[in-house]
Amino acid sequence: MAPTTTFKDDVRTTANWSIALSVLMMLTGVIALFAPAITGVTVTLFFGWLLIISGALHIGYAWRASGASAILWEILTAIVYAGAGFYLITRPVLGLEALTIALVAYLVLESALEFVLAFTLRPLPGSGWLVGDGIITLLLAVLIGSGFPASSVWAIGTLVAISMFFSGLTRLMLSTAVRRIVA
Repeated sequence: MAPTTTFKDDVRTTANWSIALSVLMMLTGVIALFAPAITGVTVTLFFGWLLIISGALHIGYAWRASGASAILWEILTAIVYAGAGFYLITRPVLGLEALTIALVAYLVLESALEFVLAFTLRPLPGSGWLVGDGIITLLLAVLIGSGFPASSVWAIGTLVAISMFFSGLTRLMLSTAVRRIVA
């Protein structure tokens, strides 16, 4: 008869695996931070392939669409997706520059929305944090935008690396907390 494991043993084993994967995720983030250009190009290539796959899916949707205009829109959408993906894959450095411009536009828009939300919630306690977040986000947009096109070498890769590291750190903290609970 095979030995049975308890729920507590299963949770402990899962938490240990999660801790190990968290450390690997943090290590990958640190490595990516030391090679932001390579990380940025990798992100660009990955994003390009996602767009090509999305274009192929839209062609599939066109087969299922009813009506000539729906089919036409699905095909046109597929062409745009696949064309943008092909551009990113065949010209990853220029694609990285395009993604950097999109990032700056996103950060400017996000900071504007943070300011609007802060103004809307002005009487409530803690709304000042939204103003602070908006200022920092706008400063980041200005930092990246004012250094363009040179900033495209580091901006996307650095932000992805930092995100990977902190995602790993968050997972590590949650996993160690779970392991302590079941200990």
